[in-house]
Amino acid sequence: MTRSPSPESLSSVVGDDELSRAAAGVVLASFAGPTPPPWVLRGLADGLAGVVLFGSNVVDPEQLARLSTTLRAAGDDPVVAIDEEGGDVTRLAHATGSPYPGNAALGAADDVVLTREVYRALGSELAAVGVTLDLAPSVDVNTAADNPIIGTRAFSHDPHLVARHGVAAVAGLHDAGVAACVKHFPGHGATREDSHLALPTVDVPLDVLRERELVPFRAAIEAGAPCAMTAHIRVPELTGELPATLSSAALQRLLRGELGFAGVVVTDALDMHAASARAGIAAAAADAFVAGADLLCLGAEPGPEVVAAAVAAVAEAVREGRAPRERLDEAGARIAALRRPPGGGVPVDRTAALRAARAALLVRGAAPALRRPLVLQLHAPATIAAGPVPWGIAPWLSPNDGEVLDVDAADPRPGELLARAADRSLVVVVRDAHRYPWMVGLIERLVAERPDAVVVEMGLPVWRPRHAGAYLATHGAARANAAAALELLGVDAPAV
Repeated sequence: MTRSPSPESLSSVVGDDELSRAAAGVVLASFAGPTPPPWVLRGLADGLAGVVLFGSNVVDPEQLARLSTTLRAAGDDPVVAIDEEGGDVTRLAHATGSPYPGNAALGAADDVVLTREVYRALGSELAAVGVTLDLAPSVDVNTAADNPIIGTRAFSHDPHLVARHGVAAVAGLHDAGVAACVKHFPGHGATREDSHLALPTVDVPLDVLRERELVPFRAAIEAGAPCAMTAHIRVPELTGELPATLSSAALQRLLRGELGFAGVVVTDALDMHAASARAGIAAAAADAFVAGADLLCLGAEPGPEVVAAAVAAVAEAVREGRAPRERLDEAGARIAALRRPPGGGVPVDRTAALRAARAALLVRGAAPALRRPLVLQLHAPATIAAGPVPWGIAPWLSPNDGEVLDVDAADPRPGELLARAADRSLVVVVRDAHRYPWMVGLIERLVAERPDAVVVEMGLPVWRPRHAGAYLATHGAARANAAAALELLGVDAPAV
C-alpha cells in the first residue's frame, strides 16, 4: 500500500539545517494542477531552486501569470521553468496545439531570421506569464529517422543547420527576456530508444560526437546560452555504463572542460527510467550533482516525499565528501542568473509563426480543388515527451469543409474507406508514417485506387507513397502547420 505524501516531509528535511537548505537550492520541483499546494510554497520559502511547470499547471494565460506570481512571492525569486518548444511539444497550448511550428519546420524553412522571430514571439508569451527559463531549444542532430523521442523536435540531421538555428532560437528567447536552455547534451538525435523507458546508447567514437552531436552545442555556448540540459543516454567511449546525466566525464571533462561551458547544467527529468532505474530518483539526483549537474529536475509531480528525499540525498553526498561543499555554492551562484524576474516589453506577434509554417511546406504534385473531402486521419500515438496534444487537420476542419474519420491499426478497412470516398476528394493525414507498416500498407492501397488522393505527412517526410496525386509534408503537427496545409488546400485556416 502506497503511503500518502506528508505535506510536512520537505520542511522536516530542510528545517534550519544550512547544508540541507543549500542542497534544496539545486532542486527543481513540480506539482499537479493550476494552484500550488502548501508544501511547494513552504519548500520555496525553505530554499528550493524553483519549479518546472507542465501541462496540468496551465489553464490559460491569466491563470498562469497568477500562478507564477504566487510562486515567485513564496521564495527568493525562484526559477520558473517550462518545457515549451512550440511545435509538437507544448505546455502553454497543450489543450489546443501550439500556434508555433516546431524545430523541424523551422529547419526546413532554413531562415535564421524567421527562427529568431518565432522564438522571440514564443518567448514574449512566456515572459508575459512569468516564466524565467524555457527548457528549449532542442539542438539534437536527428540522424536516426526512427528516433522515438526527437524527430520533429530537431531542426535537422545536418549539424551545421542545427547549429545556426539553435543560435537563432537562443537569441530569440533572450530578445524576450527569457533564458534559453539547449538540450539534450551530448546529443539525443542518434538514439532508437526513448530514455523515458530505457537507457539509449549512442555507440560512436568521440571524434564522431565532436563532428556531429557537439557542433550545435559548441555554437550555442559560444553564442552565450546560459543553460544546458543533460541527456539520459549512454555513450560508451565517454560515459561507460552510465547515462551522461550521471557521468562526470560528460559533464565536467567534456561540457565544462573541452567546450568551456560556464552556465547552468540542468538535468533532464530524473524520474525517467534511464536515470532513475538503477537506484531511484533521490539517488539519481545525488549522483547527477556529484557528476557536475547544477540544477536537478525531478520530473512531473514528484510529491513532497520525493523532493525531500532528493534534497537529503544531495546533502548526504556532500557530508560524505563525494562532492565538496563549495559545489553547492558554485551551483547556487550559477542558478542565481536564472532567478531574475522574466523580461517583458516585447509584444506577442504570431505572424512569424504562420510565415514559417508556410515556408516549411514540402509539396509534391498539384493539390486538386477539394470536393466535399473525406479526411482520413491515421492514428499515431503521442510520444511521452509531447503528451496527448491535438494534432492533424481534423481539429481545425469545420463540418462544412469536409468529413473526418479517425482510422487506427485495428480497423483499416480500405474497401469501405474507398467506397465512402466515392465521388469526393480523399485526403489522408498521417504523422511519421515510416514508423508504422500498417499506415504504409493502407496508404499504398488507397492511392493505388485513388491516384488523385492527397497525402498530408505531419511528421518527418521519410517515406512517400508512389502514386499519390499530391503529397504535402508540414514538418510538424502543430496548429500552425495545420493552418498552412489547409490554406494550401483551399480551406479556411484556423487562427494561430
